Amino acid sequence: MKEVIFSLATGLLVGVLFSVLKLPVPAPQTLAGVAGIFGLFIGYWLAQRFW
Repeated sequence: MKEVIFSLATGLLVGVLFSVLKLPVPAPQTLAGVAGIFGLFIGYWLAQRFW
């Protein structure tokens, strides 16, 4: 759980930094892109767990 909280905090900090520097966010801007990343994560997790 500590790892998840640290990752979230780091992501929030980087998001604020990108906003302040007026840089584009290096992440998908659509639900389809987010779903693709989620699917990639779940596929990797399943392969590691059951392969």
